[in-house]
Amino acid sequence: MMKKRMVWLITGINRRMMKLLIALALIAYVASVWGTYANMRSLQENGELKIEKKIEEVIAPLREKIRDLEVSFTQKYPPVKFLSEKDRKRILITGGAGFVGSHLADKLMMDGHEVTVVDNFFTGRKRNVEHWIGHENFELINHDVVEPLYIEVDQIYHLASPASPPNYMYNPIKTLKTNTIGTLNMLGLAKRVGARLLLASTSEVYGDPEVHPQSEDYWGHVNPIGPRACYDEGKRVAETMCYAYMKQEGVEVRVARIFNTFGPRMHMNDGRVVSNFILQALQGEALTVYGTGSQTRAFQYVSDLVNGLVALMNSNVSSPVNLGNPEEHTILEFAKLIKNLVGSRSQIQFLQEAQDDPQRRKPDIRKAKMLLGWDPVVPLEEGLNKTIHYFGRELEYQANNQYIPKPKPARIKKGRSRHNL
Repeated sequence: MMKKRMVWLITGINRRMMKLLIALALIAYVASVWGTYANMRSLQENGELKIEKKIEEVIAPLREKIRDLEVSFTQKYPPVKFLSEKDRKRILITGGAGFVGSHLADKLMMDGHEVTVVDNFFTGRKRNVEHWIGHENFELINHDVVEPLYIEVDQIYHLASPASPPNYMYNPIKTLKTNTIGTLNMLGLAKRVGARLLLASTSEVYGDPEVHPQSEDYWGHVNPIGPRACYDEGKRVAETMCYAYMKQEGVEVRVARIFNTFGPRMHMNDGRVVSNFILQALQGEALTVYGTGSQTRAFQYVSDLVNGLVALMNSNVSSPVNLGNPEEHTILEFAKLIKNLVGSRSQIQFLQEAQDDPQRRKPDIRKAKMLLGWDPVVPLEEGLNKTIHYFGRELEYQANNQYIPKPKPARIKKGRSRHNL
């Protein structure tokens, strides 16, 4: 009996020990599993942190670029006046990305109007109007006025045409088509929508004048087959078209005969007197004067011209009006003035006189004064200093951006052209 009890006691103790051992083993196993899990979790977290860090390293520069793009696309426009619906006009400017056209677009936009600029960028540049792109009142259309345009507008400023001799003589047929077919298209548009059209004509309609100064009733002295005829006669025909449409179709027309104009946004290589002299002086090159330099010109600053164009458009004057500065200078005097303002040591070089180059050019602006109340107000030296500053910045920009100038246009071979003829 005693023996049985001893066996039972030992067996009980063994069971408890076994249970305890099993429990300890289980605890050890759970601890081992938990430790492995915790270790794996830690490794996983560390791995995730490393992955996140690497992703962040890759994404950070992209975030910076996105911020830069957001800043660049957050356009800050010049201040624009608010106009009520009845006062706000829809205005079309052909050639609006050019030198004069872009300044006109600035004024009309800041005055609160809705402006549509049309340009084929033959001589115009998007840079001239890029500060308005995206504005709700502004639209830019890449279009050649030789092709019809269908748009609803109240006023048309027809400025489309190459204006510097090298540009308009480079492709004389294109120049003629722009000033004839292009003007016909714009007059047709004005007739269809009941818009008023202002033609940007030119002092070149007077040719090499025999009357000095030139008033609006002078008929001109133009060589119809000379190298400048494509522009001179093109503008004369454009004026004729305007008055034909006015008499026959009742289209409201305004004609501005624009004299030499200068200012920022002039094309640096357009071959005109002001841009030539400033560029040559800034680069230390010889200032090239054609002939003796005794030819005279009258130069107006671009803001004066723009004010005159707007005043004429909104007036009741339908006959041609001269817009220019009557302050007359010889080309040689002008070269010396620019040389002094730049502080250049450039020499003055005399070259052979160009064919059909007008000897005297000075506007009679009594009509503009009397009927428009317009008079140029920017002094010559003030305007030249602004233009010199602009050209200096352009040269610096080109140097910093490794600018490669466009090659001079080659002569057009017979039967071929880069442009649609």
